Amino acid sequence: MIVPNISQNAVAVADHYDELDPIYRRVWGEHVHHGLWTTGRETPAEAVEALVDTVDDRLRLMPGEACVDIGCGYGSTARQLALTRGVSVTGFTLSAEQARYAAAHPAPGVDIHLRDWLVNGLPDASASAAWAIESSEHMVDKPRFFAEAHRVLAPGGRFVVCAWLAETDASGWKVRHLLEPICREGRLPSMGTREEYEAMARAAGFTVNGYEDVSHRVARTWTICARLLVKALLADRQTRRLALGARNRIFVLSIPRLILAYRTGAMRYGILTLSKAQ
Repeated sequence: MIVPNISQNAVAVADHYDELDPIYRRVWGEHVHHGLWTTGRETPAEAVEALVDTVDDRLRLMPGEACVDIGCGYGSTARQLALTRGVSVTGFTLSAEQARYAAAHPAPGVDIHLRDWLVNGLPDASASAAWAIESSEHMVDKPRFFAEAHRVLAPGGRFVVCAWLAETDASGWKVRHLLEPICREGRLPSMGTREEYEAMARAAGFTVNGYEDVSHRVARTWTICARLLVKALLADRQTRRLALGARNRIFVLSIPRLILAYRTGAMRYGILTLSKAQ
């Protein structure tokens, strides 16, 4: 497990997203996660929705099912799946700004909570499916992240995790100059490998049904973000103010680092498909 040399916690994660909220919505949009390209001709918005569709395909959602979005951000993924699949979704975010945005954009069947997933308060076996799109990285206690998902899911429940992962046996240079700084700058308490994620999932009681490395299909997200950020810096005073003066402004440095991390293989993007025994 790659661990930065400064402590991270839920308060730091919430502060990061609350303070940088205008930049995230301007540069990343409402979904706040990578896009997934197949042909290379998709627009960024189409690629972002394609990642959601990929999660949906693996979950095999059915109308009427109760679902959980762990780290739901602005609630866009929850709203998309509630609308297209007829499911009900309970989402969790640490960010007050994200929860406020979600409350201002309500949708039938979607309920967003400002609460830490590790103390989510949901009843045992109360959901049929759950997903975590780029939120597990922010969890201080990753084994508990998996354990809570297993507890909340009913027998036969499905769980899909889309995660930023560290290269297995990454060299010291990649760890020191890419992975550890990315963790510090992005408020990630740690970044695990595929093998560590699968081991934690199995220890929580899940069966690992599949794993797909889609790094090459998501990596262009960061070159697009870099271009959009430069445009925003030139055109928008608030973006310049945050980029230069915010407590969390160091995250801007992670964009070129993330581009290099993907190109060198130091960082991977994995989609893990899990299930709970009947």
